[in-house]
Amino acid sequence: MKFGIIRERKNPPDRRVVLSPQACQKVVSKHQNAQIIVEPSPIRTYTDAEYRAAGIEVDLNMEQCDVLLGVKEVPMDALIRDKKYFFFSHTIKKQPYNRDLLEAILEKNIELYDHEVITDKNEQRLVAFGRYAGIVGAYNGFRAFGLKYDAYKLPKADELPDQKALIKVLTTLELPKIKVLLTGRGRVGDGSREMLDAMGMKRVNVDEYLKREFDEPVYCQIDAGEYNKRKDGVRGNKADFFENPEEYKSNFYRFAKVTDLYIAGHFHAQDAPFLFTREDAKQADFKIKVVADISCDIDGPIACTIRPSTIQNPIYGYDPKTEGETDYTDPSAIAVMAVDNLPCELPRDASEGFGEAFLKNVIPAFFNGDKDGILQRARMTYKGKLTERYSYLQDYVDGTEPADFQ
Repeated sequence: MKFGIIRERKNPPDRRVVLSPQACQKVVSKHQNAQIIVEPSPIRTYTDAEYRAAGIEVDLNMEQCDVLLGVKEVPMDALIRDKKYFFFSHTIKKQPYNRDLLEAILEKNIELYDHEVITDKNEQRLVAFGRYAGIVGAYNGFRAFGLKYDAYKLPKADELPDQKALIKVLTTLELPKIKVLLTGRGRVGDGSREMLDAMGMKRVNVDEYLKREFDEPVYCQIDAGEYNKRKDGVRGNKADFFENPEEYKSNFYRFAKVTDLYIAGHFHAQDAPFLFTREDAKQADFKIKVVADISCDIDGPIACTIRPSTIQNPIYGYDPKTEGETDYTDPSAIAVMAVDNLPCELPRDASEGFGEAFLKNVIPAFFNGDKDGILQRARMTYKGKLTERYSYLQDYVDGTEPADFQ
């Protein structure tokens, strides 16, 4: 079995990789029938020389490989016919901008395995960059706070080598007595919490956060059951919320009245209520002035996130009165950090973490007959057709999906 580590060709450039040189070594040492060939790349966070030093072949010819491993979408003209590919295709939600890509994958008889749908038997994701999005997103949130109020200036995350360096910078800050709210307890939310804890910031519970004043900066981490409540007044829970999101309404505004910096690391389900609306943001007692929206759902549950931002220009301002963009340093503006590819700012750490999970959960499936169904569940296309699990995408491929998906 020959695995190929392909060059990332999507713009803006992505320096991450599925397997580091060390991870490649582990694959070939553990599986005697495995071979790995790395396509040369001038941008990858690990150089070609580092792979060669690890005993891994570097070669332009990816045609010789059976399985091709990438991170971002592969441009249509770079797809190699009749191959197995792993990458984030961004098609499973019928994203309009990638319909042509999925159509090309089918036309070229490619077996597509999307990283986003690599799951265990309980449908829990096995490989993801979410933790690193949370880590960088929290750092960027504090950076945005300093710039918003001209309190301090931090280097950009991509100017620092790793998470340890980010933490070292954050521990030097002398923050005012602010309250920081963090939503989400998954990979993203917990990645952000790692940073807050590493800073030595005090964690408080919901009741303390809402009712008390503190002589130091504090944070509170909440999940769906704490910022939503059932419309009928019956006591709900997280499981019920995810099963019946349309039965809930937002209970977030009570947090908005006491929060200075909001870090959004939650997952927002379809039909779930918005956390705060544009009308909410107009109210005199709405206190939030800095938002680090890691989830980055545009025109969605966080009203001030009206577009994604970029690593080069990560912060923009939202004017609650006009509902448009403005200078984020304006006193009335909400400063919004909504970079949608945050793990790219920490490419080595992110690649190492992702590779460890891929090595543990995916690689063995090629050598054990896929006994746990890992590959079967993740395979979206086969012999020029959608697999049964992803047949719901057929109208999307055909261009006949309902208007509410467009």
